[in-house]
Amino acid sequence: DANAAYRVEDAEHLARLDESNLLLIEQPLPEEDLVGNVELAKRVRTPICLDESITTIEVARGALDIGACSIINIKPGRVGGYLEAKKIHDLCLSRGVPVWCGGMLETGIGRAANLALAALPGFTLPGDTSASKRYFETDVTTPFELRDGYIDVPTGPGIGVTPIPSILEAMTSRVDRIAVG
Repeated sequence: DANAAYRVEDAEHLARLDESNLLLIEQPLPEEDLVGNVELAKRVRTPICLDESITTIEVARGALDIGACSIINIKPGRVGGYLEAKKIHDLCLSRGVPVWCGGMLETGIGRAANLALAALPGFTLPGDTSASKRYFETDVTTPFELRDGYIDVPTGPGIGVTPIPSILEAMTSRVDRIAVG
């Protein structure tokens, strides 16, 4: 993940990565520089994956239309939720564009929802959803565990997990009640 560390002028430098047969170069240019990514994509063989640039279905469609990327990292928290993430998935699936699900340090609740999203058919590349213990000593749900490089998609009702009340209570720093009516 380049995290927007490069400029179009670095294309020659980035092209040297082609011999390494990388899966992708993630977000090489600043998020607003879609046109620069078009130029970069013409000058390197390694596929360009956009991450921070993709904030809505409209931006994703535009980026694909102009050739700014050939892979998209879908982060539900960044694109406005799971409905928008599903729309971006469907667009990419209809165009044969690979996608993967990126995480943003979610608790078990968000991790469960990301796993359900990543189980959709267009998610063909490895995601970065990790085991709970990688980031949390204690999680609010039963911890997710990595087995042979995989994490099981929860199968319970709703998003598949239930918060553990005692842990949720211990982690709660404030409760506000809002009167209805």
